[in-house]
Amino acid sequence: MDTAILPSTFLLTLLLSVGLFFFIRASTKERTQTAQLISEQDEATLMPQLQEYFRSRSYRVAAVDRAKNQVTFEGFVKPSWFLAVFLTLLAFAGLVCLSLVLSMLIPSLSTLFLGILLLSPVSGIFYWKKAGRIEKVWLKLEATPNQQHSSSKITVTAHRDELIELQRALQLKPIA
Repeated sequence: MDTAILPSTFLLTLLLSVGLFFFIRASTKERTQTAQLISEQDEATLMPQLQEYFRSRSYRVAAVDRAKNQVTFEGFVKPSWFLAVFLTLLAFAGLVCLSLVLSMLIPSLSTLFLGILLLSPVSGIFYWKKAGRIEKVWLKLEATPNQQHSSSKITVTAHRDELIELQRALQLKPIA
């Protein structure tokens, strides 16, 4: 076998393993964004709909600041079984590749390198412990009087997936 192939294969496999590590770590990263949305409904009509929407998504009112017309919702985000299993399988595949390359480089320790595969469930456990957390949503509602009808401007700070679902569920449009 060519002697230059094994070290370069090892280097590429090691780089892929580092990428996999950062991918697993990023799976628990908080992705909070702020969006300004507009609704054709007035404040009095929209606020009960917003409250019902967040209640149906298992959020509760944590704080109300009447001076700023701001409401803070709080809810527990459950980790996904699918993602925990998926990350464990990805880690397993990556560790299989790394152990095979290491076994080719140092054949005398090949059985020891197969023991690395026992680390793959750590990625699923890491995700499960870090992903389950309390999420907060900050919501500020303002009336924007118009000539034809009144509308409402909503400033929401929440997880990006929650913002997308809120826009879809209540037919809110982003402010351009």
